[in-house]
Amino acid sequence: MDALQAIIDGVALGSIYALVAMGITLIFGVMRLINFAQGETITAGAYSFVVTTELPLVLRIVVMFATVIAFSLAIELGLRPLRNATPAALLVTTFAFSFLLQSVFLLVWSSQGDNPLVLSKLNEALSVGDLKIRWVTLASIGVGSLLLVATALFLNRTSLGLQMRAAAHDFRTARILGVRANRVIMLAFLIAGILSAAATLMLVVQRPLVTPTFGFSVAIPALVGVVVGGMDRIVTGTMGGFLIGFVTVILGNYLESGRVFLTSVVFALVIVVLVLRPNGVLSRQNATVERV
Repeated sequence: MDALQAIIDGVALGSIYALVAMGITLIFGVMRLINFAQGETITAGAYSFVVTTELPLVLRIVVMFATVIAFSLAIELGLRPLRNATPAALLVTTFAFSFLLQSVFLLVWSSQGDNPLVLSKLNEALSVGDLKIRWVTLASIGVGSLLLVATALFLNRTSLGLQMRAAAHDFRTARILGVRANRVIMLAFLIAGILSAAATLMLVVQRPLVTPTFGFSVAIPALVGVVVGGMDRIVTGTMGGFLIGFVTVILGNYLESGRVFLTSVVFALVIVVLVLRPNGVLSRQNATVERV
């Protein structure tokens, strides 16, 4: 029963990581950019949620989504003047955004705790025999699955989605054929913001204490998952994020006396995987690159 409990919890955490990983992969697909500031959009949303305790719950959630999306779009606007810069310059810029925002959060809010009673019902457990499943676990699985499927349908069934795929495959040719660069890139950041906002909501329920590194601690494992899964396609990157979340919970279940080493063990396994399959464990090793 403990193994089944760990599997369910692993699927829930994997779903959250998959949402963040999909946003990272979308931006990488269009801009060939790893956005290290993705985690700070999550942190901003979490802070907006815990500092608006006087507002009704629904309005707090709306404010949180608006904050995450606004920060995501603000990062895109900040990167726009550097769009023709080298990949290294863009990468360093996102690092700078990340640490700048962390410093701002530290100065303005430091650590903030939410009222544990606000979303207490989601943390209540549904008992099925000896198995206890929190409602937030089911919500994470449901919301994560719904958004992942919706994003996949958008990319494959809509005109804007197909434009994003075309831009990801060959940006210069796509622009010649009429795809508007600003619109496609902003759309990628918008979708990434929505996915991150959904992940933020699930996280603040489970982790009511928000710190300046709240989102960074989630974005880095999700990014590692993208690399492990393979950055050549959105499916492999997203599944890699899911895999990291799932493995983290499973290993944590078997390392009860050594949880302090959990992150080290996970990253050690990542190193082994990348040595054996540098392009990602789920990636087509000799395939042409199709980012989205």
